Amino acid sequence: MTFLSQSHECQGWRGEMSERIRAFDWSATELGPLHGWSQSLRNAVQLILGSPVPLVVLWGRPGYMIYNDAYSVFAGGRHPYLLGTPVELGWPEVAEFNRNVVDTCLAGGTLSYRNKELVLLRHGKPEDVWMDLSYSPVPGDDGAPAGVMAIVVETTAQMISERRRQQAEAAFREANERLHLALNSGAVLGLFVWDIEANLLSGDARFARTFFLPVEQTAHGLPNEMATEMIHPDDLEQLNHKVEETIARGVPFKSEYRIHQPDGSYLWVLASGRCEFDEEGKPLRFPGVLIDIHERKIAEEKLLQLTHHLEQRVATEMQARSAAEEQLRQSQKLEAIGGLTGGVAHDFNNMLQVIAGNLHLLARLEQGNERAQRYVQTALGAVDRGAKLSSQLLSFARRQQLQPTLCDPLRIYQGLGELFQRALGETIHLDVQLPQDSWPIHVDRNQLENALLNLAINARDAMQGEGTIRIGGDNVQLDEAFCAGKQIAPGDYVCLSVCDNGIGMTPEVLEHAFEPFFTTKPEGHGTGLGLSMVFGFVKQSGGHTEIVSEHGVGSTVQMYFPRSGHAVAEEEAQPPAEHSQAGGETILVVEDDAGVRATAVELLQQLGYRVLTAANGDLARQMLDDGARIDLIFSDVVMPGRTKSNDLATWARQQTPAIPLLFTSGFTRDIISRNQQLSADTHLLSKPYTPQALESMLRAVLAGAAAG
Repeated sequence: MTFLSQSHECQGWRGEMSERIRAFDWSATELGPLHGWSQSLRNAVQLILGSPVPLVVLWGRPGYMIYNDAYSVFAGGRHPYLLGTPVELGWPEVAEFNRNVVDTCLAGGTLSYRNKELVLLRHGKPEDVWMDLSYSPVPGDDGAPAGVMAIVVETTAQMISERRRQQAEAAFREANERLHLALNSGAVLGLFVWDIEANLLSGDARFARTFFLPVEQTAHGLPNEMATEMIHPDDLEQLNHKVEETIARGVPFKSEYRIHQPDGSYLWVLASGRCEFDEEGKPLRFPGVLIDIHERKIAEEKLLQLTHHLEQRVATEMQARSAAEEQLRQSQKLEAIGGLTGGVAHDFNNMLQVIAGNLHLLARLEQGNERAQRYVQTALGAVDRGAKLSSQLLSFARRQQLQPTLCDPLRIYQGLGELFQRALGETIHLDVQLPQDSWPIHVDRNQLENALLNLAINARDAMQGEGTIRIGGDNVQLDEAFCAGKQIAPGDYVCLSVCDNGIGMTPEVLEHAFEPFFTTKPEGHGTGLGLSMVFGFVKQSGGHTEIVSEHGVGSTVQMYFPRSGHAVAEEEAQPPAEHSQAGGETILVVEDDAGVRATAVELLQQLGYRVLTAANGDLARQMLDDGARIDLIFSDVVMPGRTKSNDLATWARQQTPAIPLLFTSGFTRDIISRNQQLSADTHLLSKPYTPQALESMLRAVLAGAAAG
């Protein structure tokens, strides 16, 4: 058969796809040129081209695709690429599905699908497609299946429409169920209709009872104002605004408000509705429903209050934490300064002791020289001022030696009243408000007196020497919130305060008030150690100090001391102690500073004692082990070497009889004491000391040893 005759047989093919089929180079496929096609293939193509239904022939085992105009529309962006392409390559996203189709039909089977859902990439992106599909085998010229005839009818639009309808029906059923549940549960308080033109409000019996309106008249319509009169005045503005918005814009109406009850309370309700308009857009009716939301609103209010209280507690806790952190930072800063000042005081006191000792020796050598005596006394006065300064530094650093006893604050002031008045002057009035039943405290009485006097002098200066100073006292209980960050435990305390109405302190000054050498007084009018000394003494006594001050109003310094669990005994007058004169006893002087050691030896010899010396504890212990006979050890506290001063004290107590020991130091660093508080059998002479103080202490220690 010639090519012309083959072409003549294809002249019945009509449409765009017939032209594409004729123009396609089929020789590149297993089908071969068009003129070589089998009669059965030509008949199948003739059939699909004449059908308005999307049809496609999948020929041969590869399933070469030949389709009509209707299928080209279905193929979308895949057309005309699909023509002459094996079906698995044409639709790779459903290759497995199409391979099953070809295998089944070439084996003589048929397949049919109703609303089959597949994901196709017809336009370069995945889309859900629903189709009715029918596949049947096409016989070849020999009668055996040679291809597949596929009918493809897309039902995507119908399926989407059906799904939307089903979703709408489900939503309607759900809303209807909710409405019935609300009606059955009693949450709905009634139905209402507002006739806008007549301004009449009608409703069912439940609505009438909710607003306490006549049921029968409400059913026929009442003036709208009769209902609005029952609404809480604070809710009317937002209610009217939402009604106007619904009428003006046609949006759904929803408003929460309160209805007045006979007992004076209010019931929370939710009004929900819409506005109906005529054909010209004029508002006609306003139907709606009233729902009980009282329990929900009460729960919301309680939750809001709980949240507010929680926020307040968090804010309070954060503020307390911030204050505690600031207290801790301030305490750490003062602790660091205290360590430094304590070390300085130790060396300073050693130098003062050398100076003072040699001045006293010089005064004895030049007893008849008035001019020399005058010079010596002037120098000794400077030494005394230096010693006081050093004592204040040690007080701030909490390194001074305390001798605490049980004290009654009222008795302390009674012994100081006259001294205070002399120190402060006649233009200062003292207002003392100490409780008669004050709790006892365990403090060093002398240091407490100095602290009160220091604070009173500061108050006098703040008032420029004129006014009233109030000295107060209270028994107080401090809780955890107050004690946070202050390094004190909650419990019972005695608060002693000194208050003035002077110039007060700015926040900047208050921040540095306890730091040593910080002062706002003119140069030469203060060392800046008064408040530092008070701070250190109170802290060393287990208490806490605070300043409350306002610039231009005045200041109050409060000292908190822990309450003692013991009662204060009645004070008894003690006769003055009588000490014997030096009787030639042998004293071992243990001192690492050569200057201090030499001065001490000279003073002791002039007082009539025999003296042995050792530069450190190791040498002293060696002398003692070698059999040196001594009556008393006079030892510095802080020394180099392996044998420390407390080791000497232990050795001395173990002797039979025990050998008395007198310590001397400018700074102990807790070596012989606990928190700088000496035990009853520990004796300390602080540097710098006078010959008289040395002699008195030596005789007292020796006398005590003899009596024991």
